[in-house]
Amino acid sequence: MPVLSAGILLYRRADPGGLEVWIAHMGGPFWARKDAHAWSIPKGEYTDGEEPLRAALREFAEEMGTAAPAADYTRLGDFRQPSGKIITVFAAEQDFRPERIVSNTFPLEWPKGSGRIQHYPEIDDARWFPEPEARLKLVKGQLPVLDALVLHIGAGS
Repeated sequence: MPVLSAGILLYRRADPGGLEVWIAHMGGPFWARKDAHAWSIPKGEYTDGEEPLRAALREFAEEMGTAAPAADYTRLGDFRQPSGKIITVFAAEQDFRPERIVSNTFPLEWPKGSGRIQHYPEIDDARWFPEPEARLKLVKGQLPVLDALVLHIGAGS
């Protein structure tokens, strides 16, 4: 059984005729000095039987420190990642502007083998990027999500 994950991809239309998406930089020491392909849509795992949209909204709130905006979310699809994980992604057009980002944390032994457990934010930054720039920042396995969003918007959302 593959690991299931659900996420929210917020987008807004930028002048002139551009598209921007809200993505997040992954936290922790592995990602600390990386930018290219070190960003992700806000997402998290859920159990089989749990409603994916509910899980996506919960995970968004945990990673951003504020609830996802009230919106009419559209299911973009299910996207298999190189790890085998399947991400169900929901999108909505919103001009999200949180006052600050306060992510939940996770424990990690760092440096590895040191026996020292430290806590790191799951997300250490999040912001709007033009869609072409987001393609350089998102982990490669999530690029099909952007393709699906562009098709969705082109279809007249």
